[in-house]
Amino acid sequence: MIERQTDRAPGRRAQLRAIAALSIFVALLVALFIGQPDDLYLWIKTFHIIAVISWMAALLYMPRLFIYHTDALPGSAQSETFKTMERRLLKVIMNPAMMIAWLLGLYLAWSIYGFTGGWLHAKLFCVFLLTLVHVHFSRAVSDFQRDANRRSARYWRLMNEAPTLLMIVIVILAVVKPF
Repeated sequence: MIERQTDRAPGRRAQLRAIAALSIFVALLVALFIGQPDDLYLWIKTFHIIAVISWMAALLYMPRLFIYHTDALPGSAQSETFKTMERRLLKVIMNPAMMIAWLLGLYLAWSIYGFTGGWLHAKLFCVFLLTLVHVHFSRAVSDFQRDANRRSARYWRLMNEAPTLLMIVIVILAVVKPF
């Protein structure tokens, strides 16, 4: 019998690899905080950027899966494959990346900027909006899991733009610090 990636065994192996990678990432962060190197800020900023890139990649990919999933017949092999892909993307990449991005970002906002600056408040508001998009996508994954999606492919195409627009504003605020 051929093992498919949607079978339980590959899913468990993928989950173990994800847990191992996340554990290594967290261990490196803990080592940095304990060791307190002179360039701790740069290390934290580096890991924050890695987490943000991972989070954004997932936020940009998830609605593409939804677009194709809306065309699949509920209960079909294709629909079940999309369910597996969406669930794994959410649990293995999106959720951990968002949590790490938030934790490290809040640490940087507190330790470097003391939570002051109009640009920082605007950026945090946009990141909050991005988190709401994340929550919306998480609920959609749940709806698709129950074959209860009520949204069209056109809707998901439009929603695919929300993370992109927020990312552009966030990057401008973080780099240019206009106010």
